[in-house]
Amino acid sequence: MIKEGNMFQWKRIGYLKVVLVILLVFLLGVVTGLGRSHKVSALSNSIYEDLRVFTDVLGLLQKEYVEETNPKNLIYGAIKGMLETLDPHSAFMTPDMYKEMQEESKGRFEGLGLEITTKEGVLTIVSPIEDTPAFKAGILANDQILKIGDELTKNLSLIESVKRLRGPKGSKVTITIMREGFTKPKEFTLARDVIPIRSVRYELLEKQYGYIRLSQFQEKTDSEFEKALKKVEEESKGELRGLILDLRNNPGGLLDQAVKISDRFIESGLIVSMEGRKEDQKMKFLAHAQGTLSRYPLVVLVNGGSASGAEIVAGAIQDQRRGIIVGTQTFGKGSVQTIFPLKDGSGLRLTTARYFTPNGRSIQAKGIVPDIIVKPLRPEEEKAALAPKFPMEKDLERHLNDMEKGQPKEKEKPKKEEVKEKKPVDQQLDRALELLKSWDIFKTITVGK
Repeated sequence: MIKEGNMFQWKRIGYLKVVLVILLVFLLGVVTGLGRSHKVSALSNSIYEDLRVFTDVLGLLQKEYVEETNPKNLIYGAIKGMLETLDPHSAFMTPDMYKEMQEESKGRFEGLGLEITTKEGVLTIVSPIEDTPAFKAGILANDQILKIGDELTKNLSLIESVKRLRGPKGSKVTITIMREGFTKPKEFTLARDVIPIRSVRYELLEKQYGYIRLSQFQEKTDSEFEKALKKVEEESKGELRGLILDLRNNPGGLLDQAVKISDRFIESGLIVSMEGRKEDQKMKFLAHAQGTLSRYPLVVLVNGGSASGAEIVAGAIQDQRRGIIVGTQTFGKGSVQTIFPLKDGSGLRLTTARYFTPNGRSIQAKGIVPDIIVKPLRPEEEKAALAPKFPMEKDLERHLNDMEKGQPKEKEKPKKEEVKEKKPVDQQLDRALELLKSWDIFKTITVGK
């Protein structure tokens, strides 16, 4: 009996040593994958003790759990759980998820066409993407997704929910929706499709005013914007008298593209600054005179679905007094996420910094307040006494606190006005057009004097 116990103890110790080696190799791979020079030996003794607890648990799961377990799934699950203690924008991506994310940034994926987040622990729609299965089915902003198929979403992480919503073109999925005004949840069965995200759309209004909509910031957004601008200039036959930049329902995207778009409107000065814990996370992005479109009067449209990169652009234009911001309060996502590829093909999306507008404003959990607030007043929305409300960054669990440079700042209560957008003519767009026309009138009056 004693020998048998010793043998068990020896096997257990040997097994845990193997697990510990595997874990340390895994951690070393993560460190190497992040391009950092830190050594595993730099970990404190207390962390080593915690890792021993981790290996003990891993060993017990492998040996004692009622069913055989996959070590990789257990490790992935542990990483996901670790990140869920942070803000809602930090997440672990399996190799498949990471690959999907890369494809989406290039402008296409297969799914329903939804921008989603979590609000008070419930999977919530920020906005449906135009001309997608979800949009055509009448899915609205702030709809709550209670189930995907037969699975309750409260048991799923945000990335796991995204994975279940996506799938091959033509395949169907049923989502259970709860909406303000519903007496009970309603099921929507949708066929997935290829979602080509056209990040730039344009139109010439009344032959003299340009309208350019940016749905999100992707790899080619800036170059597509340049082409769109040339098109409206050509169609106006050189008589373009103003520009409307529509950032409504734009959830953000690539930081460098948001900076490039801002740079096209601002001749000099700061566009946005970033503040993180490390020196290499403290950055400032400055405007350049070359290529600036300062000759056009500018109105920027925003709403509760405008987030992240869209708020960078709106904040820079507002602080640099380059144009007028019109619409309703923005989402309030003032944090920066960095994507770190890992050696096994997985990825880590980690919040690494906060960003600040040129005047040093943090919009985290607060948003950009427009210069002129214009609520959507379309007849169909007035009849439906359930005008959708966008979830704000401050509504997200574990959101970062607002913070001015170097000091905390008391949060302001954002105004929750928004609109389920329909293109292209609406109350907010009409008001923007009126402002550009007034611009011309006041200019004429000033010249007359």
